[in-house]
Amino acid sequence: MVGNERRAYTVEEVNKRRRTEPRWREFGPRTMLPNSKIDSKGRLINAKGKTLFSRLSKIQNSLISSIERNFWEAKPKLKMLTSKLNIPEYIKETAWKIYSVVARKKLTMGRSIDGFIAASLYAAIRVHEFPRLLEEVCDASMTPRRTVHRSLGMIVKEVLPELNLRYKPITAEQLVFRFGNDLDLPMEVQKKAIDMLQVASKNGLLRTGKDPKGLAASVIYMAAKSSDCRKTQAEVSAVAKVTEVTLRSRSKQIRLKLV
Repeated sequence: MVGNERRAYTVEEVNKRRRTEPRWREFGPRTMLPNSKIDSKGRLINAKGKTLFSRLSKIQNSLISSIERNFWEAKPKLKMLTSKLNIPEYIKETAWKIYSVVARKKLTMGRSIDGFIAASLYAAIRVHEFPRLLEEVCDASMTPRRTVHRSLGMIVKEVLPELNLRYKPITAEQLVFRFGNDLDLPMEVQKKAIDMLQVASKNGLLRTGKDPKGLAASVIYMAAKSSDCRKTQAEVSAVAKVTEVTLRSRSKQIRLKLV
């Protein structure tokens, strides 16, 4: 028999009339016991019944574990962060899988949940080799880079091996196409930048310890400079999030290896 439920228009009415709440478990939502004076058939509940349901409600609420409270806070934040960065659904699922292991290992105790959410997302990005920078994730989550970097180190060391996932560092070649598209450069210029980077590497360019952003920005700048689609150092530096000093220094090193 269907109860005489009414529509809810305000936050107070929604909180008063809802019967289920999200519960991050495999078996679905958890039943809530509302503080109502009538049952689903519209009949009044006597005093004994009110006492019984009040006690059952308290017991039900006490069954919520700390990991569920953690998930209730983390799930909306991860959803908002992936939406802000336009992250595909499959990477979002991997990020949630990583964070679930983090929460179960209790790595978040005494540490920033926001930092682990951002680190889990960036770890998933690197697992799937998606072209997003750590700085972009930190800016979108409004979390200091140091906090995210510390959390990322723990995830790479303790969580990814358990999930049989491999962390793949971003390469300069991947960033060339990313920066080229952001600068509206034609594909010919982007391919020329890739060729310059490969030739310089074969001629002995040391890439160990150098930021891939600086190398990618340098070859993009040099390739654009030699074509009709010239870009200033300031434009390339702003897109690559490197300083103009780094851009000039890396360009000089690559130019020496192209001779």
